[in-house]
Amino acid sequence: MEGVAFKRGLQVGWVSFIADFLLVGMVVGPLAAPFLAASGLPMLGLIADIIYFMGNHVCPQPNMGLDLAPPFIMAVCMRCYGTVTGLLFTRLLYGVSGGKGFYWLSQYGWSGAAIAIVFMMAYPWELAAQVLGWWSFHNYLVTPFGLITGLAWGLFTMPILHHPKS
Repeated sequence: MEGVAFKRGLQVGWVSFIADFLLVGMVVGPLAAPFLAASGLPMLGLIADIIYFMGNHVCPQPNMGLDLAPPFIMAVCMRCYGTVTGLLFTRLLYGVSGGKGFYWLSQYGWSGAAIAIVFMMAYPWELAAQVLGWWSFHNYLVTPFGLITGLAWGLFTMPILHHPKS
């Protein structure tokens, strides 16, 4: 099966294409949902409902989303969107670096996986601290924890998902 060709001439398979397609949906969907819902058009409202449905099932606090088109909010909280942003940054970095660099954690095998897991725990550690009452939810507080998690996740998985075919 032939892959998708990119500028650099790399042949990337369907796994890479699907991962990029899903990432675009995760980046655009939560931002677009409030505007689609506010449009008042039935078809766009239906699309917004689908995005909100997905957000409600992946985000632990979707009711904390930013108020982008009042009374409609983002489909996920900023902790989750920080994670998506970290994934987007690492995907862009992978596109620029071609997977070359010391920072791609998958090249270190189990040690790289362990490092990634430690940093991916930033999200659940912050959420646990909030649930335990150590601090309350605030977008400026939760976003960096999600970003750290997304960067760690991306630094481990991007080379696996987007490795060029030989």
